[in-house]
Amino acid sequence: MIANFTFETLPCRVVFGSGTLSAAAAEIERLGGKRALVLTTPPQEDRGRRLGAALGPLFAGIFPGAVMHTPVEVTERALAALKESGADCVVALGGGSTIGLGKALALRTGVNQLCIPTTYAGSEMTPILGETKDGLKTTLRNLAVLPETVIYDVDLTLSLPPRLAATSGINAIAHAAEALYARDGNPVIALMAEEGIRALAGALPAIAANPGDREARTAALYGAWLCAVCLGAVGMSLHHKLCHTLGGAFDLPHAETHTIILPHAMAYNAPGAPEAMTRIARALGADNAAQGLYDLARRLNAKLALRDIGMPEAGIDRAAELAMTNAYWNPHPLERDAIRDLIARAYAGEAPVPQPPERSSPPR
Repeated sequence: MIANFTFETLPCRVVFGSGTLSAAAAEIERLGGKRALVLTTPPQEDRGRRLGAALGPLFAGIFPGAVMHTPVEVTERALAALKESGADCVVALGGGSTIGLGKALALRTGVNQLCIPTTYAGSEMTPILGETKDGLKTTLRNLAVLPETVIYDVDLTLSLPPRLAATSGINAIAHAAEALYARDGNPVIALMAEEGIRALAGALPAIAANPGDREARTAALYGAWLCAVCLGAVGMSLHHKLCHTLGGAFDLPHAETHTIILPHAMAYNAPGAPEAMTRIARALGADNAAQGLYDLARRLNAKLALRDIGMPEAGIDRAAELAMTNAYWNPHPLERDAIRDLIARAYAGEAPVPQPPERSSPPR
């Protein structure tokens, strides 16, 4: 039986396919843009300049300084570049770091955004912005940061190394996994979430085996889009709180942090979300959701331990305290010692440990 629910469609135009980057100029003009500032990370600068050349008179300049976790000081430098260039819109070409910077600029100036993702991060489909200041990452949800148009071009993902595709893809799966037990979830998002996990779980091993597999790359990008829609439509829980905490406090790489934490967060929440775990396991083709995610990461040769991506052992207790501060709603009760144990296992790269059923009580 389907219970009462609310479903809200976010206003965003999507252009999906192969060779769709060529539509960038037309999409800028469709938004009423006259001069576009292209945003990239330093490694993507050359690609950004090639895009700028293709934009012709629409190209106002490039800011190639986007970095992880959207530090406020970087946003301030980008604001200066935006003003100096006279741009009236931004084009974010890259992954979550670049798209986050575009959102930060939109929040402060109201400029329109055209996003062109080159990873599976998913930020492009959400009204969510995470920013870091003084080592603390905070998030906000505001329609002002939702991009107006997104171009998904499979061709741009063909050069994404399988190792990065793996962690970026599992990062995307995390959005759908938490959407399946979200407090404000609904049957429509649940369908998209399970399909997104299924598509990525099938595509990522194929990409690892054959990086040039265009069919697998297309399926992965399709799955990432579905997972991103889930992230934008409903609230997230413990997994995302932990990843924001760890990333902001210890400057850990975003996708790798999600990849390592996800199996442990699923194991923690399993007693409070049995139906979601059944759907995740089914989408993975596994017997158990948490173990299936851990096995997928291991099969893709992703790093499994926080210590291997720069997390200091001395930070485990601090991370547990931060995770309990301004905690997100969660389907399973949050207990400081249990969360500390979760982080410690993730630090060591151990397999996820299920929470005992007797810990379960009504969600809070």
